[in-house]
Parts: sequence; C-alpha cells; structure tokens
Amino acid sequence: METIERTIAAPAETVWELWTTPAGIGRWWAPDGFRTDVSALDLRPGGELVYTMTATAPEQVAFMEQNGMPLSTTSRKTFTTVERPTRLGYRSLIDFVPGHEPYEQLTEVELEPVDGGTRVIMRVEPLHDDVWTERLLAGRANELDNLARLIDAGE
Repeated sequence: METIERTIAAPAETVWELWTTPAGIGRWWAPDGFRTDVSALDLRPGGELVYTMTATAPEQVAFMEQNGMPLSTTSRKTFTTVERPTRLGYRSLIDFVPGHEPYEQLTEVELEPVDGGTRVIMRVEPLHDDVWTERLLAGRANELDNLARLIDAGE
C-alpha cells in the first residue's frame, strides 16, 4: 500500500461530512478542471458510491477530445469500511485502462484528530503497473490538496 498524508484544518467530523455526502464530495473530489456529480451514495459496508466526473476546464476538454476520450465518465466505488468519523474504506472499479481487464483497487482512509485539525492518512493499493499507480497517487494527492484548499477558504 502507498500512503499519502495531509493535515486538514478542520475537525474530523467536518472532513467526514465532506468525504461521505453527495454535496461534500461534489465540492472537492474532482481533479482540477473537472466536476463531480454524485448519483448514488449508500454509506455502509457493501454500499456503493456512483458518480460522474466531467471535464469542465477548456484545457481538460481539449485533452479529452484530442485523445478520443469521453468528457464524462461514471465511476463506482464499493464501501468496505464505514466507521464514522475515523475510518473509511472503498474499492474502486478500475475499468478505464485501455487493453486491460477491469479490476478493483482498495483505498483506506483514516481521520485522526490532531492539534489544529485532522490528519488524513490515505492508504492506496497500487494499480497494475508503476505508471498507472503514479497517476493514481497524483490524482489522490490533488484531491487532498483540493480538500485542504476548500477548508482553508472557510467553506
């Protein structure tokens, strides 16, 4: 498992709400230049999160079009652990890799109260090769940066 850590300047309960509600997820989950819209959220072990990520920034739209990729993609995650407000685990369906059979990838998140906020510890199961794993880690790091910016902006 690869580990990414950030300290977020908010209580664990606030971070939990942003991570586990459709409105919260829609505010920070997408990488820069994309929007996330949640269509289903069943927050329990075995429950699913279904969301659509859409390219919105001109440079992202151009990149997607130039590479023959759709502007919107629907993704699914199945929750493995739900322990409010400290632990969340989910398996992501990896079904977007050209020439590779779909498979699942595990992410585990711990929210630990610390002075000044919450330490987020994200453990990410590697993907099928180093290149895709690095892309995944960069995306997750960008998401955590977005979450920290949202909190820092006082939203």
